[in-house]
Parts: sequence; structure tokens; C-alpha cells
Amino acid sequence: MPASKKSVWTVTAAVAAAALLPLLTAAPAVAEPTPDKKKEEVQPQPPALMSHVGGALLGRPGTQVQLGPGAPVLPKELSGRSWIVADAETGDVLAAHNSHWRLAPASTLKMLFADTLLPKFPRTTSHTVLPADLAGIGAGSSLVGVKEKQTYSVHDLWLGVFLRSGNDAVRVLSAMNGGIPQTVRDMNARATELQALDTFVVSPDGYDAPSQLSSAYDLTLIARSGMQKPDFREYAATARAKFPGELKPGKKRETFEIQNTNRLLTGDFGIPPYQGIAGVKNGNTTHAGATFTGVAERNGKVLLVTVMNPSSKEQHAVYKETARLLDWGFAASGKVKPVGELVPPTSALTDDGTVEDIDAGTDAAPGKTPPGGVDKAAVAERAGGVGTALAVAGCALALLVGAVFLVNRRWPVPELIVRRSAPQDEDGKETP
Repeated sequence: MPASKKSVWTVTAAVAAAALLPLLTAAPAVAEPTPDKKKEEVQPQPPALMSHVGGALLGRPGTQVQLGPGAPVLPKELSGRSWIVADAETGDVLAAHNSHWRLAPASTLKMLFADTLLPKFPRTTSHTVLPADLAGIGAGSSLVGVKEKQTYSVHDLWLGVFLRSGNDAVRVLSAMNGGIPQTVRDMNARATELQALDTFVVSPDGYDAPSQLSSAYDLTLIARSGMQKPDFREYAATARAKFPGELKPGKKRETFEIQNTNRLLTGDFGIPPYQGIAGVKNGNTTHAGATFTGVAERNGKVLLVTVMNPSSKEQHAVYKETARLLDWGFAASGKVKPVGELVPPTSALTDDGTVEDIDAGTDAAPGKTPPGGVDKAAVAERAGGVGTALAVAGCALALLVGAVFLVNRRWPVPELIVRRSAPQDEDGKETP
């Protein structure tokens, strides 16, 4: 079937506003305390001016949702400063709350690190760690256990990044990429290409740093892009793996088990595995609080949810609120009017500002909010080739990992591949 083209609205004002946002929102505004409230109970408030990329409603403070007949109401137990629920295949945003509020991302920023660097190194490439490779790791960082003068494969290092959120593994991969400054430049360029204009990278591992910011909207864009890469899908859906220990003279190198810190994937600390979860990444720092982006599939529907910095005293609130939003999204799908959309990367735009569409004759849904645009000329040199079909790894009970590859109807890849779940042995390999 010949591909049709869908016009992409270019909203120059949205890009201009995004350029001003670092000056306006680098520090969250804080409400004045009232006499009947203690100072520590007052929560920061979102800025009045936020990006409109993805639609005008997404730039408004507060909760945005348009319920149709039979649609369930949103869960009451939601305390995240910012969150978003999106259909991963169509890009429709089903509901959002301060989705463009620029906040500290913590280790969810490692999704952008992986999306940027994964294509650069074959997984079989080996690297012997130099002392300089591990320099500058922040105090209290999460580590997988990378040691100086030891050799690791790129595959090992990515397992350390995804499963243990290892800042040591991030540092080594950054060193292989030419160093931290080069990696930061590459990540910022990638964010621009994805139209993740709320995002500014200072440290590639997500460790708290002045002016390092992202948003629930951007993290969802980034996760959607990353899940198009087979290696990204595999690592994001891996619950447990073996990691190399220290090689000692005259002895066989031993391994130790590492477990994914994504509690909705593995289930732990009273959090049950979420049915259909397939990643993606969690994070937690003093400044950012808890952050999480997750993707899950149910009955052929794939949803992406990002939650940033819940204020609830509920234990592991970021996972519980994500699960509630996923439950709501699956129940509300087809019963709500989208409040915006996840925009395409600039590399999916044609020279005349349109996007290739697999469905001939399809138009935007009536009443659909046009996406915010991007100044193509300003970022064209940064736009590389990126697939635009969503593919997600399915996880039945977090231990049986398979993959369901779904085509994004707007920006298809050449082939649709379906892999069904297969039993695995303890090393993560499929068994007959």
C-alpha cells in the first residue's frame, strides 16, 4: 500500500517558548505557606508557562483529561508532581498532569543515555577498565561493581546500566564514547532530534546536577524511541542476569547475580510484578525524588506511563501510582478523547514538513490537538536515522520474557516481527 502523508503543524512559538523554559523553570516555584499549613507540607507548584509540544493542553498546569461515555475516572491516589499516560502505538496522550514540568529526572535519564549510545558499540566489544574511566562518580551512586583493570563486554556493561542502574557502567561506556563531555553533547543532540525540548543533560547517569532537567512528556518520548531498538528492549525486560566478578590470577572468573531494580518487573518489597510489564527505567535521588517510566501490554494495547516525584508517604508510591495509571489507561482506552500526542522525531519529517503515514487517507482525529512543532532548520544537522515503529518486550510474570513487536501506524518500519514468549533457563536463554 503506498504511504500517505500526514501534515505536521509547525508551531514556531512552541519552540521559542521551549528555548526560554530553562530561564523560567530551572527552579520550581513554591507556593507561599498559609497560616494553617506547616512549611514542610507546602508542595512546589508548576510554572504557568510550559512547553506546548504535543498539544496546547499539555502546556497547561494541572490534570488534563477528556472523559467520554463509559470512561473511568482517574485514580484518586495520585501524588506525582508530573505524570502522563500515552498509547505507545498511536502516540495519543490519554491523560496528563503537568507533563511538561521540567524536573530532575534521576536515573530515568539513563534511557536517553542508552538510546544515544546503544547503536555505537557492538555488544561483543570488550573494554579493559582504566582508573580514569571511573573518575568522578558521585557519592552515593548506584553501582553494579565494575572494577579497574578488569575486562567487560559491552553487553555486560549495558546489563549493569539497565538492571542495577550502575553509574560505574555508565562512566565506562562514556569513556568508550570519547568521555563525559562528548557523551553529554551527544545526548543533548539526541534529545533535540526527538523533540524532547524540556530535557537538558549535564551528567549522563542522571546524578543530580544543576540545570539537569527533563519532563514526564520527554521521558515518555525517549522511552518510546528506545523501545524501538532490539537491544534496548532486551535489557529493559531482563529481570535477572549474571555479571562478571573480578578475575584473579590462576582462577576461573566467577560471576554474581544482579537483579533489575524495576519493582514492577521483578516484584519485591511488597510490590507484585505488573501483568504485561516490559520495562523501562526507574530512578531516585535526593533532589529528584522517585521517578519511573514503564511500558506494558494488555490485550494488544500498549501503554507508556511516566510518574515523577510523588509526594505521597505511601511506600514505593512511584510504582503503585504507575500501576494505577496503567490500570486506568487500559480501562479508558477508546473511551477518552486524547489531550495531545507524542510527536515524531525530526528524522521522521520529510523535507516539506510532513510525516510518512502507513494508513492511506487517514487524517487527524476530529478535535485532536495539533502537535507542537519544531524548527527543522535549527536541528536538521542533528537528525539521524531512527526507526519509528514501537516494539515492546512482553513479560508474563517478569521471569518469562518474550517480545511483541508492534508497528506504529504513523511511522512504520519495513517489517512486522512477532516473537512469542518462550521459557528461559537461569541464564536468560530460551529453552526448547
